[in-house]
Amino acid sequence: MQIHGRAKLGPAGRLALCQAIEDGMTFRQAAACLNVSPATAHRWWYRYADASLAERHSLAWAADRSSRPHRSPRLLDAGHQEQICEVRRHTGWGPRLVAGRTGHSHSTVWKVLHRHGLSRRLRQPRDGARRYEWPCPGDLLHMDTARYARFERPGHRVTGDRSTTTARMLEHVGYDFAHAVVDDHSRLAYVELHADERAPTITAFVERALAWFDHHGIQAKRLMTDNAWGYARNRSLRELLAAREIKHIRTQPYRPQTNGKVERFHQTMGREWAYGMSYRSHRHRNQALPHWLEHYNTRRPHSGIGNRPPVSRVHNLCGQDS
Repeated sequence: MQIHGRAKLGPAGRLALCQAIEDGMTFRQAAACLNVSPATAHRWWYRYADASLAERHSLAWAADRSSRPHRSPRLLDAGHQEQICEVRRHTGWGPRLVAGRTGHSHSTVWKVLHRHGLSRRLRQPRDGARRYEWPCPGDLLHMDTARYARFERPGHRVTGDRSTTTARMLEHVGYDFAHAVVDDHSRLAYVELHADERAPTITAFVERALAWFDHHGIQAKRLMTDNAWGYARNRSLRELLAAREIKHIRTQPYRPQTNGKVERFHQTMGREWAYGMSYRSHRHRNQALPHWLEHYNTRRPHSGIGNRPPVSRVHNLCGQDS
């Protein structure tokens, strides 16, 4: 049942008001008991009196009626409304430009566009999700970097104090860059925090990441990255991957969905590790990363692999184990 948002009485209150009048109270007395005006009591009593027996049982008489007028003599005719809509569809202009083209006022044009569902530009349909998963651990590794601002004291989200000094506003302590590699099949993740994302740092990180995956029995065959300079123009990284016979795959520009597994991992890491707890400084936050990463890899259920932890998929290489 549609009830006005600011109505003082709901259906039960309206029924109680009418029953009080039916029991012998005056309009004024019944209105005072239910804290409404006598005019309100008068209106609901006559709607109740005019209702049929079925409407009284279903409380259909107690529903709010539409406030739309029966007639709108000043409503713009259908031909002019269609002209306004056609200009909007053809040009994509807003109400002010459409008003200048059609000769109608800005408010009239906005009302017409709103009435026809054209006041906002329609969103382009999104491409359907293209899900894929390589059959074996190591078939494809996803790599990306995320940065987290350093801080020497908790911010207003923790303390509730939004006041700050000029010295603190000018204070710049830099960023920590979280370099991450995620296995496509198992979702096993390896992360290191560094002060930059330059080519030598990236190459050294990849070398340690490959050794870590080797320790877990995962031989990397492909590495996917975006087109950042440190990945695409990194000669030392290219030489390292060539020496290990690992194919370097780069994503299509402006298509982060292709590297979505590591993108989603960074989102999870930020929500659960970086921003999920309150830290006294960025150093305390960084110290908590290995513990969270160990929990993610060995105990945390992952919905993408049947609510199992990533490490549970590492031992069963290509289904060789039961």
